[in-house]
Amino acid sequence: MGNPAHPLPTPSTQAGRDGLAVLLERPGRAVVALDFDGTLADIVPDPEQSRAHPDVLPALSALAPQVAAVAVITGRPADTAVRYGGFAGAAGLDHLVVLGHYGAERWDAATATVHAPAPDPGVEGALAELPAVLAGTGAGEGTWIEEKGRAVAVHTRRAADPQGAFEALRGPLGELAARHGLIVEPGRLVLELRPPGMDKGVALEEYVKETGAEAVLYAGDDLGDLAAYAAVEKLRDRGVAGLLVCSGTEVPELAERADLVLSGPAAVAELLHSIARRITQP
Repeated sequence: MGNPAHPLPTPSTQAGRDGLAVLLERPGRAVVALDFDGTLADIVPDPEQSRAHPDVLPALSALAPQVAAVAVITGRPADTAVRYGGFAGAAGLDHLVVLGHYGAERWDAATATVHAPAPDPGVEGALAELPAVLAGTGAGEGTWIEEKGRAVAVHTRRAADPQGAFEALRGPLGELAARHGLIVEPGRLVLELRPPGMDKGVALEEYVKETGAEAVLYAGDDLGDLAAYAAVEKLRDRGVAGLLVCSGTEVPELAERADLVLSGPAAVAELLHSIARRITQP
């Protein structure tokens, strides 16, 4: 695909190669959408210590002015992703959008404000019961509760048997979520309870429609990104070119559907920077 001075990895599928080609040919009609944790930031034991990889901001600052739009779509609260990403006031990111809580919240760099609906009362009810549920399963030791305002997550990465604790909690947390009208979103050693009706696929489809994009790149790393992958596949059926990028290989369900599998956030940042260079120096 072109200039050897700025090599780009070649997608493994024809649909992915077509998606990348359209993005490079018509960047002003392309949306670049990205998950945060595991995609722009390395996974860490304490989610509060998560920060964007050092190469991410320079890559986004180089790419964002060249494309129609860049959006970060995350399960985190929008303002948390903005802080952990260092996005506010960053050069070139004047029109960045962060869609938090799977799209329920929206932060626009242009106004530096978050727009969001009222919190779901089911989250507060589930949070009140959660300590007792964890204690009752015997899997609570070493787990960590993350309050997200519009959702609550239980992390098992610190448990003595992280995967065993994760599996032991799936049933009880599913029952707790159902009692409060919530759903459970499984991830990499984390189970998140949140309101139904919004996911990364819905958020991505709505944003692509809003922008009128003719091409979309989506990069993610976890099970919650499958909905966004499905959205890109539907958009392809409607004539929108798409490129699916997987950050890491820890989630086979995602890697097997991706057009391009990268090693992690550093490689994602390099891809974004390489695309920016190819657009400006074809």
